[in-house]
Amino acid sequence: MTNVQGDVHDPIVRAVIECAADAIVAVDPDFAVTVWNPAAERMFGWAAGDVLGKIPPIVPDELKAEHNAVLERIREGGQISIATRRFHRDGHLIDVRIDTSVLRDAGDELIGWVSVFHPVEEDEAAQHHATERARLVRRLNDVIADLNAELDLATVLDRITGALIELTGADAGGFVRIDGDKLRLVSMRGLPEHLNDSVAELHPSLVGELLRTGKTVMLATGHRRLDELIWSELPGLHTIALSLSYLQQAPYGALYALFSGQKVGHSELEVLELLAGHAGVAVGNAVAYSKVVRQRAHERAVIDASADGIAVLDRDGVVRQWNPAAHAITGVPSDVAIGQHLPFPQPLPGEMVTHRLTGGTWLNVLCAEIEETDELVVDFRDVSDAKALEEAKDLFLATTSHELRTPITVVQGFASTLVNRWDKLTDDDRRQAVATIAERAHSLARLVENLLLGSRAGAGELKVTIERFDLVRLLGQAVAGFRSLSDRHTVELDVPPDLPEISGDAMATDIIIGQLLENAFKYSPDGGTVHVRAGLDGADIVVTVEDEGVGIASGDHERIFERFVQGEAGDRRRFGGIGLGLYIVKRLALAQQGDISAHSRTCGGTCMRLVLKPADDSFLHTP
Repeated sequence: MTNVQGDVHDPIVRAVIECAADAIVAVDPDFAVTVWNPAAERMFGWAAGDVLGKIPPIVPDELKAEHNAVLERIREGGQISIATRRFHRDGHLIDVRIDTSVLRDAGDELIGWVSVFHPVEEDEAAQHHATERARLVRRLNDVIADLNAELDLATVLDRITGALIELTGADAGGFVRIDGDKLRLVSMRGLPEHLNDSVAELHPSLVGELLRTGKTVMLATGHRRLDELIWSELPGLHTIALSLSYLQQAPYGALYALFSGQKVGHSELEVLELLAGHAGVAVGNAVAYSKVVRQRAHERAVIDASADGIAVLDRDGVVRQWNPAAHAITGVPSDVAIGQHLPFPQPLPGEMVTHRLTGGTWLNVLCAEIEETDELVVDFRDVSDAKALEEAKDLFLATTSHELRTPITVVQGFASTLVNRWDKLTDDDRRQAVATIAERAHSLARLVENLLLGSRAGAGELKVTIERFDLVRLLGQAVAGFRSLSDRHTVELDVPPDLPEISGDAMATDIIIGQLLENAFKYSPDGGTVHVRAGLDGADIVVTVEDEGVGIASGDHERIFERFVQGEAGDRRRFGGIGLGLYIVKRLALAQQGDISAHSRTCGGTCMRLVLKPADDSFLHTP
């Protein structure tokens, strides 16, 4: 055997130990064997050479907490005798009574423990110990089952503290959470309410000391540090027992049992250590559940805030979640959608389909699979505007091609005629051909100008110059120019001579008036009178252009100012055009702080109403 005390080498002491009928085992502060006598070899089956310098493999796992509690209990001195069990080398359990004492050197430093093992039969004391232990184990199992069934963290901590008081008989107790380099009291019983959520430094505390020892349980008695900030208000406090609780193999907190009345035995320490260990499991479950709840709440908030419609389906394709955007897009409320199949075709996972609802809404629908939950997530968005723009662009391309082809064909035809038959044509024929070419070139120029203006308007790059100009003169010139363009139309101008000057862009206004007159002619194929009027309307100047043509269908009065849009009804579509004229007009009007709107006349035809701003000083001096 190996000795850590000098007097153990005394021949008499050695002889006594070796000749003792009872097994004698001594361990150092790290629980490694320093003494293992022949009786221990006979009782446990291991020779001294097998275990000296090692932790003896004789304590069953379920009794390690009891063993640790006994050693901790007598750290300050005294002796404990318990009836328990230990392993034999062949694996069977031996019923023994163990008398354990602390070993200290001449300087009163702890050098280990010594235990004397007596084989025992089932006597009355052993039976009582076994019965009491069985009762505690049953109650502890009930407590643990109750803890594991609870998922609210605050409730779990409160029940742990309550179980601590019940099972150990402590006068007060608490659970402290390790928060970085601090300790926070998060649950307590038997202490003043104002101590709740108290904070103390970790390093100088008993928890800090316990962490540094590498053990899980500690007993602090009266002459040790019992005046910690958190516990100092318990009158008569004489003993603190504490045990660490781990979460995912990292120290999460500690259970404190405070004793001001009864004395603490090894059973209380054992229960405390077991409870602390199971508390870590219960806390872990509650923390994991809390994280899941927060994660689901976050996911729910993201889903609810999404502008896309989102539906979660089970394996049978039945809707289990339906966010607000899904309701807004489809018109189907969640209480109707949940429990039913999707109100549109369901694509395969990883695929996207485009579908039109019965109400005319176009959807892009994408499906993804969640393998972990065997669910499907369907994301869909309203692409009606994009679809309409796509269709309008297709129509624009087709219409523009047609609008370009006609004048180009005419120009090519007349130009070829002039080249090939110049000498055979009369002067009048040549003048007519050149005039036709000039007219078609002018049409092409207007078309290209509209395309350019439409492009700039769409990019927000239309620039106007705000200055004073004479609207009466501008209207007169515009009307005069259009009067000579059609034999079937009469253009009448009604403008008061004292109309105030305008604050705006003269060129932009000229383009607007020209487009309005052109449309009035275009959509009045049978001719008629076009009335151009201007006058004051409150603080604004209003110009109206009225025709007697095909009019505008109900519902199209706003749409005709969009890009690539013409009226769908009223026989307007047959007049051609690329649908940019009124879009440009609207943007030019707005750019100079004006506006334009379309109205149907009760007697047939259309009234276009342009609102402009008068120059401030001219308006103030108007009679």
